[in-house]
Amino acid sequence: MRIALRPYRWPDPDDERIWSPIYEQAGGWDREQTFLFGSHRDTVWEKAYMLVGMEDLMCYFHTEPEAVRELFHRIMDFQLGIARHYVACRVEMVGMIDDLGTQRGLLLSPDTITEFLVPEYRRLIAVHKERGVLASFHSCGHIAPILAVFMDLGVDILNPVQASANDLDEVRRRTQGRMALQGGVSSGLIAAGPVSAIRETAIDLMWRLGRDGGYFCAADQGMPWPKEHYRALEETVAEYGRYPLVPPDWTAHPANVERVQGP
Repeated sequence: MRIALRPYRWPDPDDERIWSPIYEQAGGWDREQTFLFGSHRDTVWEKAYMLVGMEDLMCYFHTEPEAVRELFHRIMDFQLGIARHYVACRVEMVGMIDDLGTQRGLLLSPDTITEFLVPEYRRLIAVHKERGVLASFHSCGHIAPILAVFMDLGVDILNPVQASANDLDEVRRRTQGRMALQGGVSSGLIAAGPVSAIRETAIDLMWRLGRDGGYFCAADQGMPWPKEHYRALEETVAEYGRYPLVPPDWTAHPANVERVQGP
């Protein structure tokens, strides 16, 4: 692989075709309504296996580790170039996206993630943290074994805390007060319904994961949902997702109970 890297022409983050849309979109943003968010999609790991092939890259960790480091470093050099444009636009939050989990475990060992990926993630997060930019990290799958890695990196929001792949209560226990969570509502439930179950689940999760703060109740994937199902989730969050929260077993008769004070 190292021989193949040498002649490869890497994209230039200062190419006008790449950076000009960033400034165009930022220029028309209403900062009073929402955060200006910059995405570092397919941050390192996913871009790497798209270039090399996942099976080959898995082998190269063992047969050509220095080539893998060079590949990751060059990819992150591009991301850092994009980060400079985001900073110039005064973004308020950035998103990093690398799916590191499967349904039952990690795609890579914690040691491999720590050795090869963490140094590159740290380079990018440092650029944004120096300017007070919030950092969100998206990883599907089972990510419990590396929660400490995300927190050590300074990730502010972890997304999407996939309901079918994680013990959500354990994730909340380990991250409370250190990292916010976003997601948690099963995509399968939103797709299948019924509406009553979607509402009950959202209310339950807002209490379980959010009663002490730090939780954005949302779907754990982005999919083309049945409109009435997704609307039920949005309406439930709008109705019940305010502090002080109501415990879920009290919601049948909310007028008859004292609301429990949250943070």
